[in-house]
Amino acid sequence: MIRHVVLIRFRPDVTGAQAEALLAPLAELSARLGFAATWGRSESPERIERGYMHGFVADFADWAALAAYQADSSHKAFGAGLVAHAEGGLDGILVFDLATA
Repeated sequence: MIRHVVLIRFRPDVTGAQAEALLAPLAELSARLGFAATWGRSESPERIERGYMHGFVADFADWAALAAYQADSSHKAFGAGLVAHAEGGLDGILVFDLATA
């Protein structure tokens, strides 16, 4: 399994409701492409997010499933929306892919 972790530092002018709307396409993407996803705002009591207050985790069966997601036109539009609203564009997004047993 590949765990795809994405953290987003939205611009200060992006409201909570806008952030939720920007992440909402994950529901359709996960249903259509067959992966599990969880998304939302950080609730960490440690409070060391360093501005990355929103994000998502998507679990893919393998690297091929992640590649299919990355090549999907709806994913590309979704990602472009996140980049457009992230602080510093792509610099406001952190992606981490973890291969698990």
